[in-house]
Amino acid sequence: MFLDLAACTCLILAGLLLVILSVIDLRVRLLPNIYVLPFALLGVVFHLTTSFDLLSSPHDMVIGGITGFMILFLLRLAGNHYYGQDTLGLGDVKLMGAGGLWLGVEGILIALTLGAMAGVIHGLSYAIYSKAVRKAPLRLSHLSIPAGPGFALGIAGVGIWYFHPIVIRVFHDVFSS
Repeated sequence: MFLDLAACTCLILAGLLLVILSVIDLRVRLLPNIYVLPFALLGVVFHLTTSFDLLSSPHDMVIGGITGFMILFLLRLAGNHYYGQDTLGLGDVKLMGAGGLWLGVEGILIALTLGAMAGVIHGLSYAIYSKAVRKAPLRLSHLSIPAGPGFALGIAGVGIWYFHPIVIRVFHDVFSS
């Protein structure tokens, strides 16, 4: 029971950190390490308290972190080369690396996909809003939006899908006593 409660606490704190990171990214376009690092460490603690029951192995956690980091790092390099400017922040890269520690390889690939889709929806919504309210021209090629909130949403969505059994077990244990 204690370990399940500790794991559930990790999940709550991780969700709070994802919200904080999203708000900061929307406001100032940064994902500060002071919040990304605890998010990553909570993932390690979470899996230690659950004895890696929700991932195939500690190896999956490590490879998930590397996968999340490297995919975005390589996309960043390619985008920076193609556009000649920063296209994706290193905070986004580190966030997906941290997310990979939580979700493993398969989960981080799903989260990347969901996060990218959320980013596209966010970008299109912002472009349409700008055109309608600000009478700005609709120029999608020059659209600049923070990627962190979309990736945070992808991580949270997959995390809820993967880790809901622990939350249900804790609530059942607490309320059935």
